[in-house]
Amino acid sequence: MATEGAAPETTLHGDLVDVYGIGVLLLGESGTGKSECALDLVTRGHRLVADDVVEVVKDGERILMGRGPARIRHLMEIRGLGIFSIRDLFGVAAIRYRKRIELVVMLEPWRPEEEYDRLGLDEQTYSILGVEIPRLRIPVSAGRNIAILVEVAARNHLLKLLGLHVARSFAKDLMAGEGKGIHDADLPGFSREDTE
Repeated sequence: MATEGAAPETTLHGDLVDVYGIGVLLLGESGTGKSECALDLVTRGHRLVADDVVEVVKDGERILMGRGPARIRHLMEIRGLGIFSIRDLFGVAAIRYRKRIELVVMLEPWRPEEEYDRLGLDEQTYSILGVEIPRLRIPVSAGRNIAILVEVAARNHLLKLLGLHVARSFAKDLMAGEGKGIHDADLPGFSREDTE
């Protein structure tokens, strides 16, 4: 319980990883592969902040900082492997003590009847302590490399912060071409030999 005058805080069940400088909070049902995804990201050179439990503190109006509880900080639990230390296995460059939460990735079991955003135009947020954080939903199924998808999501988030929103530009260009038709000149030129 927060004391009077203390910053608002909460605890979430998930993983927090620094991916290309973006604090990515992985959330989802138990068994959706949050820890495995975080471990995969660490092996790709990204940095673990917290596994399983993320303590979140509101720092100002719109900033949320996440960290792992001191007792389990930088430890990870993987079903079948047990508990191990990311710092001891991968070195101090593989960890961070805290990181700003800038993107929420919801890992969900793949449901064929569910509608998923395919263009990237559906801007959703996730509210934590009254702060709206951009949120993506990634369906998880056998054979999908979730860590690569999270890396791309972080890179795309960086582009959006720089003002480049590819999905919006694509939709705008598509709408501008509507009624005019898409001309062959808009398509790359290939000959039959290129495909043989």
